Amino acid sequence: MRYLANDAQFDSNPAPGVVVKVAVSLALCFSQGCATTRMMVQSPTAAGLKPAELVDTSAYGPDGTPPMVFRQLFAQGERVRASQRPDVIPPKRSALVLSGGGSYGAYSAGILCGWTEAGNRPLFDVVTGVSTGALIAVFAFLGPDYDDELCRSYTTLKSSDIYRRKHLPWALLSDSLNDSEPLLRQIQLTITPEVVERIAEAHACGRRLYIGTTDLDGRRPVVWDLGAIAASGKPDSRLLICKLLLASAAIPGFFPTVEIPVVVDGRKYIERHVDGGLTQPLFFRPPYIPPEQRCAGSLSDVLYGSDEYVIVAGKLYADPQPVPTRVIKIVGESVSTFLYAQTRDSLVKLYMQSLLTGMQYHLAALPNDFDAPMSGADFDPVAMRHMFDEGRRQVLAGTAWRHTPPGVGSGEELLQRAGTTLTVVPHSPQVMPNMTQPTEESPSDQEFDIPPTPLD
Repeated sequence: MRYLANDAQFDSNPAPGVVVKVAVSLALCFSQGCATTRMMVQSPTAAGLKPAELVDTSAYGPDGTPPMVFRQLFAQGERVRASQRPDVIPPKRSALVLSGGGSYGAYSAGILCGWTEAGNRPLFDVVTGVSTGALIAVFAFLGPDYDDELCRSYTTLKSSDIYRRKHLPWALLSDSLNDSEPLLRQIQLTITPEVVERIAEAHACGRRLYIGTTDLDGRRPVVWDLGAIAASGKPDSRLLICKLLLASAAIPGFFPTVEIPVVVDGRKYIERHVDGGLTQPLFFRPPYIPPEQRCAGSLSDVLYGSDEYVIVAGKLYADPQPVPTRVIKIVGESVSTFLYAQTRDSLVKLYMQSLLTGMQYHLAALPNDFDAPMSGADFDPVAMRHMFDEGRRQVLAGTAWRHTPPGVGSGEELLQRAGTTLTVVPHSPQVMPNMTQPTEESPSDQEFDIPPTPLD
């Protein structure tokens, strides 16, 4: 074929030798240029530098010291907590909040089992959980009698016990890449009629168990009262509980959606539910308060001094790592970064709730320097045992709980820049402000070894 341009003719099929030479030259040019650029100029992360230690000292005035904004807000918040003290201290209650995290749930299981060994694990008045946290929530709610099942589930099961991969390319045309039938079988093995009966008995005693799912079409979180379902006496209550636990852990695209029949004003519908962590990584529900103990006052009148325990299945911050220049990797790692940030935001929200109710805030998470697997979708018994043992070790050593939200600890400050010239400022990961919280014996704000906030 020939093309006419400006009265000159250009052949669209030049000599093969010319094409080969040009193609080889361009390929060498681009490959060498790109390779040289990528080898000679690394990102700070690829060079082994810690992002949290890269500081632009010019951004903080003459002394170059970053202001401890969140630590000052923390000190102010603790004064708010102390101000919620009612005239009559109410009975102490305990709430447990469990996050999602896949195989990282082994850490949460280790915390609970170690807590039993330590001899001071409370009987929780209310337990909430999403995703893997929902699966753990049932056994955390029922108490130490089920620690062996927790240990088995999070130290011996393999990926093949949780899901079965579908064949490509057919998987791309379905609603998920994997079949969750193996997970459903595991749930049905553990959620026995006896377990449902014990959940119902605890519900009758005023204790509460909630899990979260996401309504895929409605695009909203849904909280399910498993105790009320267990106590309903309906013949399909066990089946519904199993389906809800499966739905709470159904990572969209990774696992199939779970269909839940509902009736709206007498008309039947089908809702499709997926992982509860999609819309709320963690959530809090207050303990049940008997009518005779309720009053017209605030929640602090019935919750002040009670404990809010939050266990994150994983770390608070994603491990820094170079991201390959591939669209799938960039999108995947960006989504992971977003989920970590979403979890931290939820933890701050829980902390704010504890301030307004006067509850004591306790947070546990894997340390930043812990050698954890890169993916929570890989169920490797060796790696899971390692995380389980870490949770158990922390509780027995008395180092599991911090009382500050994310952003207050050393290396968690939100750093700002005024340019591109940075310096490495090492920090100690263990340095924290004095974290003692006010109690009925010591409500004073003098415990907080933090500079006074400018709002004072």
